[in-house]
Amino acid sequence: MLLAFDTATPHVTVALHDGERVVARYSSTESMRHGEMLAPGIAAVLAEAGAISQDITAVAVGVGPGPFTGLRVGLVTARTMGYALEIPVYGVCSLDVLAAEAIDAGLTDFVVATDARRKEVYRAAYENGARVSGPDVVKPLDAATDALVVGYGGTLYPDAFPNARGPEHPDAAVLADVVVGERFELLDPEPLYLRRPDAVAGLPAKKVS
Repeated sequence: MLLAFDTATPHVTVALHDGERVVARYSSTESMRHGEMLAPGIAAVLAEAGAISQDITAVAVGVGPGPFTGLRVGLVTARTMGYALEIPVYGVCSLDVLAAEAIDAGLTDFVVATDARRKEVYRAAYENGARVSGPDVVKPLDAATDALVVGYGGTLYPDAFPNARGPEHPDAAVLADVVVGERFELLDPEPLYLRRPDAVAGLPAKKVS
């Protein structure tokens, strides 16, 4: 069974895929609590499917781009499970997960934009169902377009993205489908931060002379 989860947005999403279909799914109702919500989410999908951790044969994880803290929770969990269970871990760009759901809804040419905070968005462009640019992090006005825009970034900045539509956040069920079908490039489980974290270690104190 493939366990999939994404923590690149304020919400946690988890799904379990048995190789043919998604058999259980979970989405957190609270935002910005990745550390508290991911483990219960994993436990919930396993319980719903009547499975145990030893039934998991692979892990799929969204690698962002996204905030440092959220991505760290997801990636550390995925790598730890992979090591403990001796199973492969597959990373997928979280913007590709949103793109896959948009493609399933009939879209072909569009932009994916998610909230990057600091009044910026994470962005990638897709043509004929394939990513042709990005991901990168930009100011909304610098990325302004009349094209269809998928993702919460489009909803958040309607002046820059007047043709925004859902889905707004990645869905772990779609992530699982992307990995099973190899619909987009599978990556190493390393985070796509695209910029330095908000919190960095301070410089060494100068000696007092």
